[in-house]
Amino acid sequence: MARRLVAASLIAASLACVAAERPERSRCAAIPDDRARLQCYDEAAADADEPLQELGRQPARVGPQSALSVRFELEPQTKQGVWNVRPHRPLFLLLARTTSEPNESPQSPSHLTSQTVPLRHTEAEFQLSFKVKAWQNMLSSKADLWVGYTQQSQWQVYSPEISRPFRETNYEPEVFALFPTDYQLLGLKGRFISVGVVHQSNGRSNPLSRSWNRVFAQFGFERGNFSLLVRPWHRIEEQPERDDNADIVDYLGRGDVLAVYLWGSHQLSLLARYNASTGHGALQGGWSFPIHENLKGYLKLFSGYGETMVDYNWKQTTFGFGVLLADWL
Repeated sequence: MARRLVAASLIAASLACVAAERPERSRCAAIPDDRARLQCYDEAAADADEPLQELGRQPARVGPQSALSVRFELEPQTKQGVWNVRPHRPLFLLLARTTSEPNESPQSPSHLTSQTVPLRHTEAEFQLSFKVKAWQNMLSSKADLWVGYTQQSQWQVYSPEISRPFRETNYEPEVFALFPTDYQLLGLKGRFISVGVVHQSNGRSNPLSRSWNRVFAQFGFERGNFSLLVRPWHRIEEQPERDDNADIVDYLGRGDVLAVYLWGSHQLSLLARYNASTGHGALQGGWSFPIHENLKGYLKLFSGYGETMVDYNWKQTTFGFGVLLADWL
């Protein structure tokens, strides 16, 4: 009889947990932000486990997931299946971006021009970026195949005298395979390695056409609230007569490094490129901070070469402020 009572109590507690968990999971599923949604699920699971703990059972709990794990779905509990749109790089609108020196007559070794367009120092800038998973656990492994797309535009919206044109738009599709890892290096945990190919161009005709193709690898590391992404690349060479920017590696280098620090609801980022043989490179710093619910304020500072494709060999310092919907992580 005692055993039956214990069994009945356990069954009743389990049913109560399931009943209590369902509305919580419905509420969690409606949260758009990845990290906030996973935290909601963790809390709901923890609350559902409490009746079992009172009966002396200690179920295994899943702790809070890291920023890299959520953004790149590195663990089974963070995977969301295929063909769902996810953030890739930051999605933002800079209401004003001002430059130390506008590039009014872009040049490249293969496209010399005397064309000059009067530009204002201040313009708007926005970036769209998303990715979808095309193949989850490919070839029965833990690896995933992703397709990404990023578009960045500079808009001379404050220049009515030249009809407020879009000064430059860059298009960047990419495909990459991502492999979760688990190792330690210099106090950091290695979380993933990805390999892929990326195309970037501005879709313009000569003499302002710029483009290049690269194969790349990326290594993701983290420790607590700090994440580090290291991405070396190799340019796929083009035939000289078709190369719009043969010296682009001299200015944009052979890779970049991104450091991100999560400070509560704030996010600080630093992106760096450098070519040691030419001494050319760039630094880009960002700070996002909460404004209202999922909307954040965003400050971006850039100094160096290659903020856009048409400016790949143009050195400038720019500063912009605006709003952000999706961050690096």
